Amino acid sequence: MEIINDYRDDAVLRRSFNELAGKTFGLDFEDWYQNGFWKNAYNPYSVVENGQVVANISVNVTDLLFDGSIKRFLQLGTVMTEETHRHQGCIRAIMERIDADYHGKTDGVYLFANDSVLDFYPRFGFQKSREYQYSLSLHGAGPCRYVPAAMDCAAAWARLEQAAERSIFRGRLDLTGNRGLLLFHVTKFMRDNVYYHAPSSTYVVADRQGTELFMHNVFSDTLTELTDVLDLFGEEIRQVTLGFTPVQNAGYQVAGLQEDDCTLFIRGTDLEIIEREKLRIPSLAHA
Repeated sequence: MEIINDYRDDAVLRRSFNELAGKTFGLDFEDWYQNGFWKNAYNPYSVVENGQVVANISVNVTDLLFDGSIKRFLQLGTVMTEETHRHQGCIRAIMERIDADYHGKTDGVYLFANDSVLDFYPRFGFQKSREYQYSLSLHGAGPCRYVPAAMDCAAAWARLEQAAERSIFRGRLDLTGNRGLLLFHVTKFMRDNVYYHAPSSTYVVADRQGTELFMHNVFSDTLTELTDVLDLFGEEIRQVTLGFTPVQNAGYQVAGLQEDDCTLFIRGTDLEIIEREKLRIPSLAHA
């Protein structure tokens, strides 16, 4: 069984990887690669047979800032096996290879599993961890001061990336570095979910449904208080749910996060802060 990693510049293997990802998840990473966003942080480990990717676990190096301290974690994702190669130990072999390559080099490993494999990951030392979600009722007045910032060209992507790099706004647990993850989301599924307030140079990545808002994250080099960010929505938004953990949570409703077919598994004591401190992995940090 041959396991190959670090092959993103190999056009043949990358194409095979994308074909399997397309069949399994409906994903294609080619535009992400061609746009220059596929960096070293994302590294597929694949079983290759006759030049074809038949199984895979991708490693995503994810640095998370918690209360001023940066921890380096591995997020595992894009776990997939060609139907003809299932139940042959491919994923186990890849997992063992990843463990060997990264032993002692990170502060923990986590992944999000679907309901069909909840009994699988504990075999590798993973345990379930609960996450928490924060929501708040708003009572703003006046018009919304944000305008859509379509993520439809390289110039728009560059402006958002620069804003993220300059940002002084932070959630309590926040992704730092790894801009490839942010750009993966906003150039694929969230092209129309970015908003901008020019006077404060503030970007917000959010899903809007009527008067309700799911705010994935904020990038601002002038606004440090979440109340100031939310006030700019005016009277249009009456309820906000956060895709990150606020630094100050007074007034927020806190509830255990429940997402269909998505369970967080962790390995490593540093990741136990998520359940203990009632945190969530930032939604834009999901690989």
